[in-house]
Amino acid sequence: MASVIDTARADSPEPSEDLPRRGRLIRFRGSRLGGLILALNLLSLLILLGGALALNEWSTGLIQARQESLLGQAELLSKVLSDKEYTRGEPLPELNRDQSAKVLIDRFVSAGQRARIFDRDGVLLVDSFDVSDTIEGEPLPPAHPAGTPASPEPVDQKAAERLQRATVALDDEILAALAGVPQTTVRRSENGDRVVSVSLPIRHVQQVLGVLTLEAGDVDKILGAQRRALVPFALVALGVNLLASLLLHLFVARPVLRLAAAADQVRLQRARAISLPDLEDRRDEIGDLARSLESMTETLSARMDAIERFAADVAHEIKNPLTSIRSALETLDLVQDKDKRDRLTAVLQQDVRRLDRLITDISNASRLDAELSRDRPRPVDLAALLTEIVGVYETTGKPGEAPVTLDIAVDAPARVMGRDGPLGQVFRNLIDNARSFSPTGATVRLAVRRDESDALLPLRIAVEDDGPGIPPENLETVFERFYTSRPRGAAFGSNSGLGLSIVRQIVEAHGGRVTATNRLDASGSVKGARFEVALPTVGRRA
Repeated sequence: MASVIDTARADSPEPSEDLPRRGRLIRFRGSRLGGLILALNLLSLLILLGGALALNEWSTGLIQARQESLLGQAELLSKVLSDKEYTRGEPLPELNRDQSAKVLIDRFVSAGQRARIFDRDGVLLVDSFDVSDTIEGEPLPPAHPAGTPASPEPVDQKAAERLQRATVALDDEILAALAGVPQTTVRRSENGDRVVSVSLPIRHVQQVLGVLTLEAGDVDKILGAQRRALVPFALVALGVNLLASLLLHLFVARPVLRLAAAADQVRLQRARAISLPDLEDRRDEIGDLARSLESMTETLSARMDAIERFAADVAHEIKNPLTSIRSALETLDLVQDKDKRDRLTAVLQQDVRRLDRLITDISNASRLDAELSRDRPRPVDLAALLTEIVGVYETTGKPGEAPVTLDIAVDAPARVMGRDGPLGQVFRNLIDNARSFSPTGATVRLAVRRDESDALLPLRIAVEDDGPGIPPENLETVFERFYTSRPRGAAFGSNSGLGLSIVRQIVEAHGGRVTATNRLDASGSVKGARFEVALPTVGRRA
């Protein structure tokens, strides 16, 4: 279909220059919204990760500090207990239980710590909880009313298992310390609390008299406080995630729903275009989408208008020969003279040929858009294409027809990115148009040259004839559909007026430009017409 709308080039290697320019900001794979959402999500994750790492590092440091502190205290107490004052028996000394108990009373044992002394057989001698005021236990249950029979206490299986595991872990630690190896461990106590434990052998000279175990059970309380301190980090991360979700809803989901509703409105109400100014002003992907949809609907609207105009032009052009045919047929039966009947028959034949030419050209014009969008552009050697076309004219030329010459004035290959079929049609139409206006003995000349004054369209192909030229006021209208101004003597109906319109449509679809001018002599008189096609070369925007 002939149309003034530029044919879309979806397979063009580069985007069209009239598309909206995107910003030059750093974005995630070219997406502003994607980068923003990713940044917010990463920020929330980093907040949680930073808090967790800080707590984990602090927990490890706390345990190490506790172990070092307990180790220092245990070394001091073990040296004190190794003195003769706290041992008895010769020649095999052993720890004095009563004296050792005084050490745990007299020496400072911090709150939250527990010290125990075991003999060389691993038997508990002294427990700081037994010789101090510290009582380990849980609050008593509420009192029952007077006279209530006592109920047997339920057996806590989990507590029994926990006590067994704690006893086994402590025994293993004591046995390792009795072997002369100091122990620093983190284990569970009898009530299930995590404790940092240090066990050191008590030596008299080289003989191991027992083991001193020093425990700190306040690690879980401190870590619990730190976990509670992590709650603000989690709340901030949650807030950031909620903000990211809200932004995703406000700036992506809702605008997309609005665009979908606008598209449905175009479909249901037969509107011509989508117009959402508040979205089109956005400088992100949603704005690009809104502008693209508006541009697409405006292009479709313009194409529909062109179709309507084309249909009206076609109806008008077809109506003329049909009216002539109907009038001739109505008159034919009334004419008795043979010469007049022959003239009417000749008119009918001319109108039929005109209709045939019109229908053929209309069909070619209507298929042009589909052909341009279906064929994939590829490099075309324009010099070789023109040489082949001119060779066909030389081979098929008839006596009296203007010959066609070709002058290629370019050194490098004249290669353009396009489709050889439509490009060939451009120059055949221009050559046929020039020959139809050329007088007897004239020549149609083709010239290929470069003009670097226009960097975007450096390749120029000119088609010149020696005809009467073009009226100055029609230098632009000659490219309109169904425009024709034939010289006297030309066969009636031999031209449809679509040839030059098809030329402009194809050239502009290839990113080029076609213009018409008159050739003038030294005195300023018109000596022919000149059509020039300017095209981009391979490697330039098409």
